Amino acid sequence: MTEKLKSSAQRVQDCLTQAGYDFRVKQLLASTRTAEDAAHAIGCEVAQIAKSLIFKDKNTGDAVLIVAAGHHQVDLKKIKATTPFHLSKADADFVRDKTGFAIGGVSPIAHRHPLHILLDEDLKNYASIWAAAGTPNAVFELNAEILAQLTQGQWLSIH
Repeated sequence: MTEKLKSSAQRVQDCLTQAGYDFRVKQLLASTRTAEDAAHAIGCEVAQIAKSLIFKDKNTGDAVLIVAAGHHQVDLKKIKATTPFHLSKADADFVRDKTGFAIGGVSPIAHRHPLHILLDEDLKNYASIWAAAGTPNAVFELNAEILAQLTQGQWLSIH
């Protein structure tokens, strides 16, 4: 683990601190770019990784963040049937513009602009989950209840 946080990771740490939580962003030497990489670097199950996926709503052009358990694929047809969103894949420029983070380091918090946020209800099955913290090797540990408090996201089945 490295000491000084990169600016994007520091933004996440500042958001956590300002929200009154004492969680600490950790910068690991190994990559956490994918859920599998993160689970290996942290030493947890892939399902405990809260991966942040940004989509673009075809109806409005808004960014939609889905925070999914690391072992799940998002079922876009199910999302369309259960929400007002019609999602498409977002490109790297859209992700960076809307969140302030690069793909592979998108945090569920501390975004540049407000986002619509959907949370994978399966994350509630774990006492501890890990989320990206602004860079491809920064993470922080929390639980599903606090994830919901921090993001004000909507719980649903995403797969």
